[in-house]
Amino acid sequence: MNKKFDVFGIFIIAFVTAIGGGTLRDILIGNTPVSWMQHTMSIYLIGVITSLSIIFRNKLNYLKKSLFLFDTIGLGIFTITGVEAGIQAGLLPIISIALGTMTGCFGGVIRDILCTEIPVVFRKEIYATASIAGGVCFMTLHTLTIPITIIYVSTIALIIVIRLIVVKYKISLPYFDIQNKE
Repeated sequence: MNKKFDVFGIFIIAFVTAIGGGTLRDILIGNTPVSWMQHTMSIYLIGVITSLSIIFRNKLNYLKKSLFLFDTIGLGIFTITGVEAGIQAGLLPIISIALGTMTGCFGGVIRDILCTEIPVVFRKEIYATASIAGGVCFMTLHTLTIPITIIYVSTIALIIVIRLIVVKYKISLPYFDIQNKE
């Protein structure tokens, strides 16, 4: 909305952000039609939430902390979904972790690219790194044949803890500025 998109543009950006990572995952592993085409409830849900966001846009600042937490929980869930898709496809653990990270993060990457921004995950926040850590946790516990409920809870909890710590203490990965080589 800050980009002054019209309503159609807002819906497209919301849609791409919500389903971009999962769509990319499904295409990469040959799962077609992609999941949102098979489960249309997600389309309706995106439409309703986007509509509510437009209607109540002035109230969203009051919900920043709650939205951050829901986004972080979503990152955990989408990371798990991607890792499991890799496992079910018989892929190597490192590829399954990469699929989990793409599922959790690449909707935002596509959004930022469409909005002509450098993707946030490449420059600012420890978001993808939390997803990778969650993917490693999932794969490790899966390899140890831990019960799936414990794997899910542990993976999501780890991602939440990492995100809370890095935001609270303003931790970020090092970056390189080759313009200023002092």
